[in-house]
Amino acid sequence: MSGAMTTLIESNLRRASHLLADADAVLIGAGAGMSVDSGLPDYRGTKGFWTAYPAFTGRTYAEIAGPTLMQDNPEQAWAFFGHCLDLYRGTQPHLGYFKLREALEQLGKDYFVFTSNIDGFFGKSGYLTSNIYAVHGSIYRLQCRRGLDCGSHTWSAQDLHIDVDMQQMLATSALPRCIKCEDIARPNVLLFGDRHWVPHAVIEEENRYEAWLAKQKAEGKQILSIELGAGKAVPTVRVECQRRGRNLVRINLREFEAAPHEVSLPLSALEAIEGIFSGIRALKDSSR
Repeated sequence: MSGAMTTLIESNLRRASHLLADADAVLIGAGAGMSVDSGLPDYRGTKGFWTAYPAFTGRTYAEIAGPTLMQDNPEQAWAFFGHCLDLYRGTQPHLGYFKLREALEQLGKDYFVFTSNIDGFFGKSGYLTSNIYAVHGSIYRLQCRRGLDCGSHTWSAQDLHIDVDMQQMLATSALPRCIKCEDIARPNVLLFGDRHWVPHAVIEEENRYEAWLAKQKAEGKQILSIELGAGKAVPTVRVECQRRGRNLVRINLREFEAAPHEVSLPLSALEAIEGIFSGIRALKDSSR
């Protein structure tokens, strides 16, 4: 990294720290890049997915994480999701989750999390569950693969474990069954091209999020959006952060472009949060 780029990043970290300290409220927008520093696979492009799952070489992430495979070959679909479920359960969120929450709490900031991640790491890191909108659902809930054709019910995956043959990427233990019709169950997450998702739990989260936004507007508060690892391929988080924030801090190692009045940080989520956290401490020290 050139000296000029290093200087620019340091300047932008200071800008981000000031914006966070001065913010009325904070929207935390998190995409897949927020989780990578915890040791989760990076599925960017087909090569990233094939590196994580060699048995799927030649097939796309969208094919594997789509409803067709769950219908046609549930043993293979559940090999992927069963492995993900165990991986997410056994992975500790990286320190950035905790440092960001600590900074928000120390500063007394009202916040809401808007995330496309299904790993549950924000809840695992102590963020208020009532202030988390996981827009694509949660791998820790199950539903019938028939979706609303069966009913609107979802239930916990707490006791579910799937044995997986990683060489062939096939589930080798019994697959979960719907608690109502006994058809095969699936994770309650939004798949690619999904017509069978049961969105009711997420709609409840969305309603809380909309109420939070309405509260900020009614009280005349300006929102700072901190966007973490949200790419352009599925731009849900990027669009929401730009739409809602009076100011935007974009943290993205690859797709970091931002408007001149916005703050761009071409860093990993962990690096950027640690830099902002240090800046907040320096501001507190200087005010004493």
